[in-house]
Amino acid sequence: MSKQKAYAAAGVDIDLGNRVKSTLPALLASTRRPGVLGKVGGFGGLFALDTRKYREPILVSSVDGVGTKLKIAFAMDRHDTIGEDLVNHCVNDIAVLGAEPLFFLDYLGTGKLQPHVFTDIIAGFARGCAANRCALVGGETAQMPGFYQPGEYDVSGTIVGVVERSRMLDGQKNVRRGDAILGIASSGLHTNGYSLARRILFDQLGYKPKTKVAGLDGTVGDELLKVHVSYGPLVQSLIAKFNRPGTPGAIHALAHITGGGFVDNLPRVLPKKADAVIRKGTWDPLPIFELIRQRGGVDEAELYQVFNMGIGMTVVVDGEKADAVLKAIRKAGHGAWIIGDIVAGNGVAQVL
Repeated sequence: MSKQKAYAAAGVDIDLGNRVKSTLPALLASTRRPGVLGKVGGFGGLFALDTRKYREPILVSSVDGVGTKLKIAFAMDRHDTIGEDLVNHCVNDIAVLGAEPLFFLDYLGTGKLQPHVFTDIIAGFARGCAANRCALVGGETAQMPGFYQPGEYDVSGTIVGVVERSRMLDGQKNVRRGDAILGIASSGLHTNGYSLARRILFDQLGYKPKTKVAGLDGTVGDELLKVHVSYGPLVQSLIAKFNRPGTPGAIHALAHITGGGFVDNLPRVLPKKADAVIRKGTWDPLPIFELIRQRGGVDEAELYQVFNMGIGMTVVVDGEKADAVLKAIRKAGHGAWIIGDIVAGNGVAQVL
């Protein structure tokens, strides 16, 4: 019997890591797009931007994680959705500026590398990148024994995209009184509000991840692991249709409804002298939010600052074009509603 290597005995198995990573080329092949250079495994990912496509290209970047949604993945021992969640969240964050994604890099930190968990997570990254035409050009997997609880890990990701300067969405300049606010349906909690949701559902109500509750699709765990919707391809199609070069664009701004809900995210795209008014009852809430609202014992105003409440993305549009944009969103297969408007104010969002 061969002697165990000292580093492996200390908890870091480099050979296991190398064997697991050897499967990456096949997993990542589906994410290649024009511009990708080199191969996975170098010290840095390479991407050649085709500057001939742009007069003045602006690179847009974002970094994020999926928060305590990971706790649900651990409890369910289901890890195939987390990577896709993270890619889609990052895609949406740059889509609000009109940017299309170019490439993505991931970070995975864990105490002990579990091959099937690693493969499931990376497969989710690859699936999300392929669906968003975003190359997965590299990442980092860190084995840190003693740092994480057994069976747990953390993930984060960085995305880089590009937008033509003249077509970049700038709500500070374009949003004005009389604009309509469209809301596009979420699949559920997406990747925010899980600390409060877990406290209500598991601690207060006594549910388990495998508990079935009337009105929900599947178990509570299934509901909480629903994949964060990507709006990136939809946003690109809307900009192409309604913000053609040389014409007044109907799409004035977008806000990704993540942590902070409506209250904190919409003001990020508002001029100082305009308010966003969101009107309850203008969209169909998902059952999970109704359950949290009815039985959570949380002030309703706070719910709209913690959760997306069934709206994953808002689109501020020219009021006269609202119906046409709404029709295009629904035709693309997304639920959508006119949920509010822009009024004179002080740069805040009101939920009435």
